[in-house]
Amino acid sequence: MTPAEQSRLAAEICGLAPVVPVLVIDDIAHARPLAQALVQGGLPALEVTLRTPCALDAIRVMAEVEGGVVGAGTLLTPADVKAAKAAGAKFGVSPGATQRLLDACAEYDLPLLPGAVTASEVMALLEMGYTVQKFFPAEQSGGAAFLKSLGAPIPQVSFCPTGGISLKNARDYLGLKNILCVGGSWVAPKDAMLAGDWAAIVTLAAEARALR
Repeated sequence: MTPAEQSRLAAEICGLAPVVPVLVIDDIAHARPLAQALVQGGLPALEVTLRTPCALDAIRVMAEVEGGVVGAGTLLTPADVKAAKAAGAKFGVSPGATQRLLDACAEYDLPLLPGAVTASEVMALLEMGYTVQKFFPAEQSGGAAFLKSLGAPIPQVSFCPTGGISLKNARDYLGLKNILCVGGSWVAPKDAMLAGDWAAIVTLAAEARALR
């Protein structure tokens, strides 16, 4: 799969809702009801970060939830890409980009949102054909103001910013022409998951869906 094809599919996934939940799952028992709650609330694209021992199993479970499109976040190595694809991930997200990681996503046909944070990184990925990228860490790297400035000289690239984004500042990003969606963890708070309060997560997802 070429970078251009990956970006086309990534743009479709980013267009499903204004927010992509960024999920850290510690208990596999949470995977199915969490996915169901988020999808019910209107957020079908789900990023499961590969930061916990059960992350790949969570992707397998969540991939079975009707209406959901599950991806793998925190992809760092070709092995991560292979394992994520085997688990049923429909897209991948990385905090940065290395040539080996990009090559692996091409080999395993996994649409990737490669991470970039400087103009040079954005341009290097654009040169390869990646017109949809992740901007991370967003708030710590200049936030919406930086992305607005970046959009003037590099309008060909659209972003999914992640990092420090909440319900309070999400609209600052979503109002920009070069933003497809934002990534955020606030829609799946740990205390709600631990309490099994899936109704609260449905409500948070619906609030996020209404951002645009």
